[in-house]
Amino acid sequence: MGDVWVYWRCQDMDDVSRVCDLSVGGLFLFTPVPPPVGARAKLDFLVQEGQIRAEGVVRHHVPGGGLGLKFTAITDKDCPQLVALLDRIRTVSSTPKVPSFAAPSH
Repeated sequence: MGDVWVYWRCQDMDDVSRVCDLSVGGLFLFTPVPPPVGARAKLDFLVQEGQIRAEGVVRHHVPGGGLGLKFTAITDKDCPQLVALLDRIRTVSSTPKVPSFAAPSH
């Protein structure tokens, strides 16, 4: 998916985590000790697109693996940066990988 990181705060916990999956509706991020389902979180994305702040609620978690958050709020000002981030991720993940051992065609 690329290298996307987020600073997040939830129930007296502050952490920086790698985002494993991202969509317009929410994200899944890696954390060894996820908060409980229903907990509310504030997010600040650490990305080249600029400031993206959002709020979310924990929808599911995988002990020792991470948590899924559903977005509940994002400012109108930050929406264009989120769209740009999603476009970049789609472009990176859809770019075909050419094996380095492939012989050039003649």
